[in-house]
Amino acid sequence: MADLILKKRNGTETTRIVVGEGIPRISYLSLEGFDWLLNAFSTRVGGVSTRQYESMNLSFTQGDDDAKVRENFRLFASSMGIRPEQMVYSHQTHTTNVCEVNESHMGMGICKERSFSDIDGIMTDVPGVCLVTSYADCVPLYFVDPVHNAIALSHSGWRGTIGNICQNTVDEMHRRYGTVPADLVACIGPSICADCYEVSADVADVFKEAYDENDRVVLPALSGEEGKYQLDLTAANVVNMKKAGILPEHISLPDLCTCCNKEGLHSHRGSHGKRGGLCAFLMIR
Repeated sequence: MADLILKKRNGTETTRIVVGEGIPRISYLSLEGFDWLLNAFSTRVGGVSTRQYESMNLSFTQGDDDAKVRENFRLFASSMGIRPEQMVYSHQTHTTNVCEVNESHMGMGICKERSFSDIDGIMTDVPGVCLVTSYADCVPLYFVDPVHNAIALSHSGWRGTIGNICQNTVDEMHRRYGTVPADLVACIGPSICADCYEVSADVADVFKEAYDENDRVVLPALSGEEGKYQLDLTAANVVNMKKAGILPEHISLPDLCTCCNKEGLHSHRGSHGKRGGLCAFLMIR
């Protein structure tokens, strides 16, 4: 694959590209301030997969050779200075379920079978346990509690957004770690932008019921086609974060659209479903 070139969204830049062992990864500036934390988001560059999966494919569910996906995880982990055996990979089915993981879960989903299923959010306060969630347009949600040194990652597609996995994650962190929402530092990861995400009326109507018109979550279709709308999942998740008690100044927005950058990032919409997968990573050192 050609050199990585990513087109930024308009507005403040919230991420930068970090290169380790020749493999690029996206890093959130707001999370780099915590020296006890490691954060990353993958790109399509630096792996061994071919064809529609080229080249850093981190999904086992799209038809790629499992051995190649495991090698991609090995390469990406090494570029971060860790091992795949430290990772815990969620089992995402567009639920709002969140579970806590620890040392006993390390390697699950990559090196060994999971002991859990139907989990779209994972959290921990254990150093050395790397949380991993998977994407190809849906919204990654990063949560960091700098008071209790606890972290979470959640996958929020349109179903997870309307079901408010954000609130579930904050509630679970409060229940398990004593997290105060106002202390949380949150990031919304690279995901599909409103301009690229056209939906039909049945989906739009669900969001119209759940969000105020001033939230500008449901927008007129750029195509002008009747019964079609543009859906802004970033805006919806910002509303969810604020309602959960996260302070606006503690929320970093995505500056990258997966679909606008389909050459450098896997995008379901941009590839018409012929794609690999990206992953978000979050770990207490």
